[in-house]
Amino acid sequence: MTGRRARAIRAIVAKDVRVAFASKAVLVPFIVVPVLFTVGLPLLFALIAPAAADQGGDLVRQLGELSPTLLASVAGLDDPQKVVVLGLVYLLAPLLLVVPLMFASVLAADSFAGEKERKTLEALIYSPVSDRDLLSAKMLSAWLPAVTLGLGAFALYCLTANVAAWPVMGRVFLPTWMWVVLALWVMPAAAAVGLGATVLVSARVSTFQEAYQLGGVVVLPVVALVVAQAVGVIYLSVWLVAGLGLVLWLAAAALLWAGARRFRRAEMIARL
Repeated sequence: MTGRRARAIRAIVAKDVRVAFASKAVLVPFIVVPVLFTVGLPLLFALIAPAAADQGGDLVRQLGELSPTLLASVAGLDDPQKVVVLGLVYLLAPLLLVVPLMFASVLAADSFAGEKERKTLEALIYSPVSDRDLLSAKMLSAWLPAVTLGLGAFALYCLTANVAAWPVMGRVFLPTWMWVVLALWVMPAAAAVGLGATVLVSARVSTFQEAYQLGGVVVLPVVALVVAQAVGVIYLSVWLVAGLGLVLWLAAAALLWAGARRFRRAEMIARL
């Protein structure tokens, strides 16, 4: 990549990020959602679950329905410790992917549909960059902030969980190797899939809300992972997480390839 192309891409990325974070539609969920997932949920679970385990009842019976391999990983722990580890290390782990997925989708939805709403798309279309470089810049302007936020959410979740559960665990129990692979390998891939799908949608609809709603379906597989663990179908081992990351990277590559082939500024000009 030449210096001129790199400077053009950086300029578009910087402009998109600056404009996106000046919007309340982006900024408010950017603050609220990570706090909910990385502070609220682990804090609530760490404080309530041990008491529920001590009392027995439905929670303990539900834990007995999890994958036998998953239950074997907490053998030797008392009931409150089992509840904390199974909940905070395994069951809530897929929810970490919601943060980068959601914000990659939000920022990508703002990439083209937001430009249309702000009446700035025409100037962008006639800018002296190639279609490929323009699409690359739009992808990066969503992917980089989403991954940065996701890594910050990962660190905050681990800190909150370790501090809140210290009276029960008496030690640092997060991150595990599975969480490291999830954060460094799967999370960037999930963000890439989310933004790839949403940018393709965003270039073909008229409003930010339409693009965000259509692109939001990529969160559904994360919900499926939570449910699959809860009913004992799977558990997130290091190898399963690594394989999931590979699948997501392949899907992201396919979306990027499809986007590069189908993205044409001439078609967007005709729809202005």
